[in-house]
Amino acid sequence: MSDSGNAVDGRERLEALVRGRVQGVGYRFFVMRVADGLPISGWVSNEQDGSVRCVAEGVRADLERLLAALREGPAGAVVSNVSEEWLPATGRMTGFSVRSAGHRGD
Repeated sequence: MSDSGNAVDGRERLEALVRGRVQGVGYRFFVMRVADGLPISGWVSNEQDGSVRCVAEGVRADLERLLAALREGPAGAVVSNVSEEWLPATGRMTGFSVRSAGHRGD
């Protein structure tokens, strides 16, 4: 984990990788519903290894809410580990989406 400080506009970037039983249980759409209720932008996708990757930008408090939801997951999911990295926001994302497996970049 690193904490590289806030971006100029007060927004940060959270990059999280979620491991456990998180595919085939509606996990990405659960994340989408949580994100829709927050003023954040980003995306969530399944990874080839069975994990789920989430990248989001917003103010720290809202990203912390998202992170708490990532750790919980929907009914049927079993989250064993969430690795997180905090970076300055890029400002290049708008909205929040579900992306195809193995998507890279903004």
